[in-house]
Amino acid sequence: MSDLSHLSEDERLLAELGYKQELSRNWSGFSNFAISFSIISILAGCFTTFGQGFNNGGPVAISWGWPIISMFILIIGFTMSELVSAYPTSGGIYWWASKMGGARAGFFTGWLNLIGLIAVTASVAYGCATFIDLTLSTFSTSYAGGYSLTRVFLIFLVVLALAAILNIFSGHLMAIMNNVSVWWHVFGAALIIAILIIVPDHHQSFSYVFTERFNNSGYSGGSTDTAKYWFLVLPLGLLLTQYTITGFDASAHLSEETASATKAAARGIWQSIFYSAIGGWILLLCFLFAVPNGADGKPDNAGVGGGGVAYIFTHSMNESWASLILFISAAGQFFCTTACMTSASRMTFAFSRDGAVPGSRLWSKLSASKVPANAVLLAAVVSAIITLPALVQVNLGTEEEPLIVPVAFYAVVSVAVIGLYLAFLVPIWLRWRMGDAFRVGSWNNGSKYKWMNLVAVIEIAVICIYFILPFTPAAVPGNENFHWKYVNYAPVLTLGSLVVLAIWWQVSARKWFTGPKTTLDGALADMGEQWRDGH
Repeated sequence: MSDLSHLSEDERLLAELGYKQELSRNWSGFSNFAISFSIISILAGCFTTFGQGFNNGGPVAISWGWPIISMFILIIGFTMSELVSAYPTSGGIYWWASKMGGARAGFFTGWLNLIGLIAVTASVAYGCATFIDLTLSTFSTSYAGGYSLTRVFLIFLVVLALAAILNIFSGHLMAIMNNVSVWWHVFGAALIIAILIIVPDHHQSFSYVFTERFNNSGYSGGSTDTAKYWFLVLPLGLLLTQYTITGFDASAHLSEETASATKAAARGIWQSIFYSAIGGWILLLCFLFAVPNGADGKPDNAGVGGGGVAYIFTHSMNESWASLILFISAAGQFFCTTACMTSASRMTFAFSRDGAVPGSRLWSKLSASKVPANAVLLAAVVSAIITLPALVQVNLGTEEEPLIVPVAFYAVVSVAVIGLYLAFLVPIWLRWRMGDAFRVGSWNNGSKYKWMNLVAVIEIAVICIYFILPFTPAAVPGNENFHWKYVNYAPVLTLGSLVVLAIWWQVSARKWFTGPKTTLDGALADMGEQWRDGH
């Protein structure tokens, strides 16, 4: 045991899992919580996908949908907290699946996780660019008049570039930025809530916020009394919640850089979900209460449906207040983008370290500051490529009453949700199947895993089916208004990727991919396991 005597408890556990300490372990428990809290980012998802919930179901999809779906996501978080406590490695989801289900389970889980992480980086960066553009538009009428999707896309590329540069500079800098990000989100959201309560001259009624429903999806002719509304339209609106509260697996991906990871990373996952769920619900309720009235004295649902959450700010208060809210959100979304890129690069590093990504030697290389710089650049470039369809404008309304819907953005959002949550599903299911044979860590769910893991698996399966469905009838082949620009290309990317992966696995990968590769020899790994058994 003398060979391990100089190692910390974290390093000894990592040795048992087969790895030497390569990344700098300079993240505190708060920093670990902070990165997941920053990626969830209620200043991002609540703003950028508000229109998805509002148009697909109306206020009830938000006021009731958010807390209900949040409870399911918290259960998912508890199951994953137990897993990271047992296996605190940068590979996170993929490593867990490999440990419990073998190389094939790890291979598919890793790729789903990587696809989801890159998609969420792309979607958050694009949302950030949109809100930067909206903020600048409040200061200049001429700038606002020159709006184009090309301009937003160029801002998006700048956001990606800045996030990449910051990530490459230093891992410790990212830890500091995420700490700052937490307080920006807390105080920024609190200030926005205060503004929305105090500044608008008029607020909607409780009845409007908690009972009003409508259908701007195009399905069922706008009806809210049909089965299609309850079982298709309303569930599509829940993408708002499911997308916003995701990316919390970042706490797992940063576990090799976190002190006391078995407890800190576990808390980072479930606490980031819990506090985001509460803060996000309060923020969204304030949005709904602040919905302005139209010329007829009734809630301007059409205006908000077409203009999104920014329409609420610009029509319920003066430009100064509106620009302040938009700026707070845009800055929060930039923090979120940098955190997403950190998480995506760490997963790329860990997966490449095990030889699963083409060009693995390049992507698993660390810079002098012990940062996977090449993996960061890869995440940035792929994020830009998959968002190219956002250059195509989609108007689901008319020339007189346009309803510009960012179908490509929602498609990338769907890819993020499907990829990440399917990756979560595999180890959650495998842990349930192992039962009491699973060796828990210092943080665990006890016997409650028996129902928690099953509930988590069912919820994930249901939402993944919904989010590959067309967002509008015009996206359904055979519809008289069908056009490819309306199509939700999430199933093309996700299902297409799974087909490619299945072929790759059968033809080649199964012959050489054996799962996580250790960076310690077997004797040292055995010593780590003996040490853990003794503690």
